[in-house]
Amino acid sequence: MEINTNFTENAKNDFHLVVKARQGDQKAYADLMVRYKDSIYFMILKMVNNKEDAMDLMVETFAKAFEKLDKYQPDYAFSTWLFRVATNNCIDFIRKKKLNTMSIHGMLDEEGEEKPLQIRADTLNPEETSIKKQQTKELKQLIEGLPLRYRNLITLRYFDELSYEEIAQQLDLPLGTVKAQLFRARYLLGNIINRYNRDDI
Repeated sequence: MEINTNFTENAKNDFHLVVKARQGDQKAYADLMVRYKDSIYFMILKMVNNKEDAMDLMVETFAKAFEKLDKYQPDYAFSTWLFRVATNNCIDFIRKKKLNTMSIHGMLDEEGEEKPLQIRADTLNPEETSIKKQQTKELKQLIEGLPLRYRNLITLRYFDELSYEEIAQQLDLPLGTVKAQLFRARYLLGNIINRYNRDDI
């Protein structure tokens, strides 16, 4: 994989980090994320106009980019490729959101009568509690399919509910590395869940 001779110094540095990341260097993943997370976040925020959605989409963007890193070609800068991944991710999100949006006034049954709006209670009934326990058990089984380091991170973050900082301290890792590895872990877990759901159909 040859570097584009027209690259700026920043683009050359990114290229070297990508090469290291492809070889499994976790610090390289973290360095790439630290470089671009703010600019990616603010670009996404302009598109979706919601801070929580923007944060989720920023996480997804890095997860997808890191997962597809072997497809990046250095004909153009890594930053250009990364922003394209982010833009495509946002477009997909906006398209899905429009499909899932329904006017409250448009909620009619087959006879054209308005359907009552059902508001979910915050407390779970016994059946829902049982289902939630079963889903948690199944999720833990799926997590077993992850590599050990990702399994530990997912458990610490989502079952033990530790902060990024607490995880970094417990595992003696840089904060950026914890975040980058958690992004990858979540993405890999999502792929496992999708395969599991397809097998159930």
